[in-house]
Amino acid sequence: MTTIHATALVDPAAELDSSVTVGPYTVIGPHVSIGAGTTVGPHCVLEGHTTIGCDNRIFQFSSLGAIPQDKKYAGEPCELVIGDRNTIREFCTFNIGSPGDVGVTRVGDDNWLMAYVHLAHDCQVGSHTIFANNSQLAGHVHVGDWAILGGFTVVHQFVRIGAHSMTAMCTLLFADVPPFVMCQGQPAAARSMNFEGLRRRGFSPERISAVKAMHKALYRDDLTLQAARERIADLTHSYPESAPDVQMMLAFLDHVSPQRGIVR
Repeated sequence: MTTIHATALVDPAAELDSSVTVGPYTVIGPHVSIGAGTTVGPHCVLEGHTTIGCDNRIFQFSSLGAIPQDKKYAGEPCELVIGDRNTIREFCTFNIGSPGDVGVTRVGDDNWLMAYVHLAHDCQVGSHTIFANNSQLAGHVHVGDWAILGGFTVVHQFVRIGAHSMTAMCTLLFADVPPFVMCQGQPAAARSMNFEGLRRRGFSPERISAVKAMHKALYRDDLTLQAARERIADLTHSYPESAPDVQMMLAFLDHVSPQRGIVR
């Protein structure tokens, strides 16, 4: 049986699995759906068209599913979709999407989202990410799997952050961060690749060598982005095992905005 504290206000139309736990003084709206094993702490507000998967842990004072901070928003039924096994710490604010994009703000699985994280409308967050305290994403930001954002990272709208990348504390992002890149600064500059993170995730020496070669092409040899892309494409001949990593990098570079570019 669902465990709902006597002081919580849960709309009868909300869909909560029988194993969901809801803490004191939490408010849950009529268009909210919560999957099995999820716990919602005290003093939270879950509203809007919000779907939350299984085995999430939502800490106190979080606001999930509020309307976007977008003056163009006019009440359209946009959504917030959160996957499974995410940890959402205190004072997080995740907004629903907007009609100016896909209309959905999305969070994948197994993410660790620390206190005061803000996800604006239409952000797309992958899986296995870590957002340290006060990471702030403006609208339409895309974050790849296994990315790590240091505390107080601030991300401009429409920026893309590639898989396995990492930002240092107090990083300010105005440009895209390619996969594997470690960056730091205000504005951010590329410093290295996330080699230690890749080792911890089981990347072989050959794959890590290919990532080193990508870093050299992008940042060390004074190549244009197109020339760097061509050199990266050739890496599969020297490092066959790295083919999926090379393809991921090429796919990311194929969609770099000419106005925004990549961190340099």
